[in-house]
Amino acid sequence: MDSLSSGTLGATKSPASLSVDITWLPLISEVLQHVVGDLVALVHALGQEQVFVVGHDWGAIAAWSMCTFRPDMVRALVSLSVAYRPRNAMKKPVETLRALYGDDYYVCTFQEPGRTESEFARIGTSRVIKKFLTYHEPAPPMVAKKEGFAAEPHKDISLPDWLSEEDINYFTSKFEKSGFTGGLNYYRALDL
Repeated sequence: MDSLSSGTLGATKSPASLSVDITWLPLISEVLQHVVGDLVALVHALGQEQVFVVGHDWGAIAAWSMCTFRPDMVRALVSLSVAYRPRNAMKKPVETLRALYGDDYYVCTFQEPGRTESEFARIGTSRVIKKFLTYHEPAPPMVAKKEGFAAEPHKDISLPDWLSEEDINYFTSKFEKSGFTGGLNYYRALDL
C-alpha cells in the first residue's frame, strides 16, 4: 500500500504568536492519512492509476483528502451534499458550523450524547430513517431544540420511487439492533 508523506499533511505546531489549541490537527492528519492510504490501495487493487472520485457526506471528506494528498491519482472529483471546507487551525469544525448555521444545525444538535438517541427512540426507528432518507430541502438540515426530530409526528412521510417500505423495514431492523450512537459519534468526533 502506498503511504503518504506526513510532511504533506500540514503543520502540527502552533507558531509562538498564536494562542489557540491546534493539538487536534495531528489526529486529523493521521486519520486522513490512513483513509487515503486505503483508497490508494483500492485504486491499485483495481489495476488503475487514476480514477474519478465521488464522495457523499462523510465520503466527501475522504474524497477531498484523496485530491489533496494524491492529486496525481484523481482525474476529477464530485462532492455531494457537503461543501469543501479545509480545516482551520483557529477554529474547530463544530464551532465553525455553529457560527455558520446556528445551534439548530443538525451537526450541532448531535453533539450532546444521549439527547438525539433519546429523541429517536421516542419517535421510532422507522420514522427516523424515513425522515433522513426523504429529506430534500435545499437548506441545511435544522433541528429546532424545542421540537427536535419529533416535529410533525403525525405527518405522513411519502416515499420516493427509489425507496420502498421493504427498504425502510430492512434499515429499521438493522438500526434497531445497533442503535444510532455509532453513527452519531462520527459527528461528535468532528473536533478530534
